Amino acid sequence: MIGALGEICAAKREHVAACRASRPLGVLEAALPGAPPPRGFARALRAEAEAGRPALIAEIKRRSPSRGLIRADFHPPTLARAYAAGGAACLSVLTDCPYFGGEIGHLVAARGSVGLPVLRKDFIVDPYQVVEARAAGADALLLIMAALGTGQAEELEAAAHGLGLDVLVEVHGEAELERALRLRSPLIGVNNRDLWSLRVDLATTERLAPLVPADRLLVCESGIGSHGDLERMAAAGARCFLVGEGLMRQADVAAATAALLGRVPA
Repeated sequence: MIGALGEICAAKREHVAACRASRPLGVLEAALPGAPPPRGFARALRAEAEAGRPALIAEIKRRSPSRGLIRADFHPPTLARAYAAGGAACLSVLTDCPYFGGEIGHLVAARGSVGLPVLRKDFIVDPYQVVEARAAGADALLLIMAALGTGQAEELEAAAHGLGLDVLVEVHGEAELERALRLRSPLIGVNNRDLWSLRVDLATTERLAPLVPADRLLVCESGIGSHGDLERMAAAGARCFLVGEGLMRQADVAAATAALLGRVPA
């Protein structure tokens, strides 16, 4: 596992162990019947894509390890409503605390303010986190192939599907894509950020897109800053797009979201 990612995942396992000690798995499972039913994350994306519209997963995150604080006036419900008004199909909410300033409460608050399906974006390394996500009302979660062995990914995907959660499987290169395609999930996310240098290059999606089967939905992640970028990725074969920082830094998030989607002049 690559440097910083290995460090993050090790810290995440320690965090999960602490959570399990303070809130045992049985307590989480007992809360599942009271969780709101899943809204259909993959279904919402596919509906937009099949209608010929770009399907946007708009991301809510306070900060990142590489870019620091992203938005000072951080209020997940307000951001969620702005994204919905701008035309987002789904939301992604960062719930990692040490590195991204997130928490599971941000997902609960964002989801409770809109009708959009919500992805829990975190470093998922343990089935406990899958149950935690569903108990909090998440509709989908992220699995990062660079952080997981194939067997681990299969176990986590099965746990997610067993609870009605969709899964977005993230890859960075050909080898990870080959492993991701062994999973059942139709959602394949190509992250354009290189794990070694942290440099973002949209050519990553252009290189990998032809290798993604037609029955999967390709999600382009990282590096989209304009409608032109979105059109370039759509030409490469992406039908879904995960965008966060480029929108989170804008004064008018709703207008910026609409402009990104080409619904108003940029």
